[in-house]
This record gives sequence, C-alpha cells and structure tokens, in this order.
Amino acid sequence: MAGPVKGKQATRGQKQIVDENKSTLRFYKLVIAICNAFFLVVTYFFFWDAFTMFYQFLWLSVGGLCFATFQVMVRMAKASYSATGQLLDGGTDLNMESGMAEHLKDVILLSAVVLILSLLSNYCWLFLLVAPARAIYLLWVNLLAPWFFAPAPEEVSEKKQKKMERKMAKRQ
Repeated sequence: MAGPVKGKQATRGQKQIVDENKSTLRFYKLVIAICNAFFLVVTYFFFWDAFTMFYQFLWLSVGGLCFATFQVMVRMAKASYSATGQLLDGGTDLNMESGMAEHLKDVILLSAVVLILSLLSNYCWLFLLVAPARAIYLLWVNLLAPWFFAPAPEEVSEKKQKKMERKMAKRQ
C-alpha cells in the first residue's frame, strides 16, 4: 500500500481534460434534451390548452438560454490540435472549481429545474430571477464593493519620498 504523497500535487494532463470535458458536455446536453422533451410531452398531453403564447415565449427563452450557455461551454472546451493530430491545448477545464464554467453549468441546471417545476406551478418560472440576482451579488462582492470601500492610499511624507527616489536611482 502506498504511503501519503509528498511534494507537489500532480496536475491533470491535457488529454484527461479533453476527455472529462467531452463527458461533461455530453451530460449537460442530455440534461437539456431530457428536460425539454419531458416538458413538451407533459405539456402536450396535459396542459396543451394552457400553453399560450406567453408560456411558449418562456419555454423558448429558457431553451435559448440553455442553448447559448451550452455553446459558450463548447467554445471554452474546444481543444486545439496540430497538423499531425497531436493535442496542443485541451481547452478550458470545465470541471475546474470556481471558474466561469461553474456558473454556466449552474445556469443550465437552474433552467432545467425551472422547466420541470413549471409543470407543477406557473409561479416556478419566477425562479429564473435567481440567475440575475446571483450575478448582481457576485458583481457586488467581487468587484464593486472592494472598489467602493477600498481604503485610501496612505500619504507618503516628503522625507520617505526622497529616500525612495534615492533607492530607485541606485538600482538603475
């Protein structure tokens, strides 16, 4: 039995990233297809009279959102190969934690859940507002609040300024 691994943790190879990206994309493609198919079948058999233009617009909007999000993920995961077929770059790792792909996957899952829950109640369409609310929250926490509430740069005294200028002059 091997003991604890010492040193730097091994990084994943480009080939492994390509394989995992393919399986991730396949999974999310299935999620989108199955949820849309289930929604359409149930709507057709049980709620066809209530499937008005408004709900058709909502369904098409969610479908467009899923399609656009999935296409962004496909572009991020696109691998590049040399003329001989050798892998040059595996693309962005879609399974990386706290990356942009993580937010894209959340949008697809939120859309799929809302689509299924909307069969139970039309008020479930309002859960789609969670995505822009989260985007605003992340924008505030990661960008705006640190910028607005950053401490002012401290004033450097004239004596310290001259000392720093002499140090810089010596280095050159």
